[in-house]
Amino acid sequence: MAEPTVSSTSSPGLSPQSPPADASTRNTWVLVSFTAVTNLTDGVTKVALPLIATSLTDSPALVSGVLLTLTLPWLLVALHVGVLVDRSDRRKLLWLANAMRMTVVLGLFAALVADVVSLPMLYGGGLILGVAEVIALTSAAALVPDAVAPAGRERANTWVTAAETLCNEFAGPFVGGILVAGSASIALGATIGGYALAILVLPFLVGRFRVPRRSGQPELTVNQQIGEGLRFLWNQRLLRMLSLTVTGLITCWAAWFALMPLITTKELGLSADRYGMLVGALGVGGVVGTMSVGLANRLLGRRWVMFGNVFFSASMVAVPALTSNVWAIGAAAFLGGMGGTLWVVNSRSISQTLVGAELMGRYSAAARLFSWGSIPVGAAVSGALAQWLGYRVTFGLFAVATAVVIVPFLRVFTPKALIEVEARIAAR
Repeated sequence: MAEPTVSSTSSPGLSPQSPPADASTRNTWVLVSFTAVTNLTDGVTKVALPLIATSLTDSPALVSGVLLTLTLPWLLVALHVGVLVDRSDRRKLLWLANAMRMTVVLGLFAALVADVVSLPMLYGGGLILGVAEVIALTSAAALVPDAVAPAGRERANTWVTAAETLCNEFAGPFVGGILVAGSASIALGATIGGYALAILVLPFLVGRFRVPRRSGQPELTVNQQIGEGLRFLWNQRLLRMLSLTVTGLITCWAAWFALMPLITTKELGLSADRYGMLVGALGVGGVVGTMSVGLANRLLGRRWVMFGNVFFSASMVAVPALTSNVWAIGAAAFLGGMGGTLWVVNSRSISQTLVGAELMGRYSAAARLFSWGSIPVGAAVSGALAQWLGYRVTFGLFAVATAVVIVPFLRVFTPKALIEVEARIAAR
């Protein structure tokens, strides 16, 4: 029997009622504000820590280890966090995540001031920051359907993605590069204030952010709930394919982010603030992507818009393999950022249509276990390959590897599947 392309979700629990229009609008702007502040702060942190590492070592493998520790928790704790998100108040988990971030950055700030910072400290801090990111991103993804009415979700997804991209990939790295050029301790000190400000925004959300359970429904164990989330993802053919496709593409992003700090500062001779500007090209492309996603979807359809991200991501790693021209590398980063946001806005709209609120935490965790979990793998492999073969060969290999996802994407995300998805989105 042929496997269905799009199937309906099961409903083991009760989904919270959609908020009224005024609360939905307010919640959208609170989520956008929270996302902007936290991602601006994350952008500074993710630039500052690798640049601090380059002051301690010239080894590509050791510098890429910072990104490895920041992302390894997606492999280690994502599934358990997904269960936590579906059992708990999702807004409180966002508070917890930011409190963890503040504590870690405060400790690294103190070590810098005392001039005792070391690579093990960066790695340890990176692991805790990574766990906080898993909690924050999984909770935020599951919270959107609770906070925003169906009619406003695509708009909310677009604005939240724009805030993520602009702040995490453009403003954050740009500001982080400038701050690190002045002093790494100044950069970390600024992030403490950023995480504190984000905590103050959350009380303005209106509504309930914990999914109620049916009375008399048997309580599943953690492992049973993890299995439920994994089975759901596996049985949804379209969602499974999208998750595996983005896994391959994010691996390329991981290689770029793992190697670029050392390449730009050591090979290309750029200063810390210039590196921040180069990374910011991703954010500029992302902003263009969010501004054009509606028009692109109308002209080309979600399927071809998302498929374009395959080539944009490949170009991001292919160009550094071919040239050391900073402008060309920046242009390729721009395309990668644009393709990434075109993908994110559309994939979120699709998943929020096909996944019930009671499964959003576990679904998001399971999907990101594969996609974001590929980041530490990509960081480790790219660092090892660059140490052995050089960064140009390494980038070339990652660019070629993107071809693997082309056939599965086109075979599963067919025009028929697109029609079914669009019908469901329109019926919400």
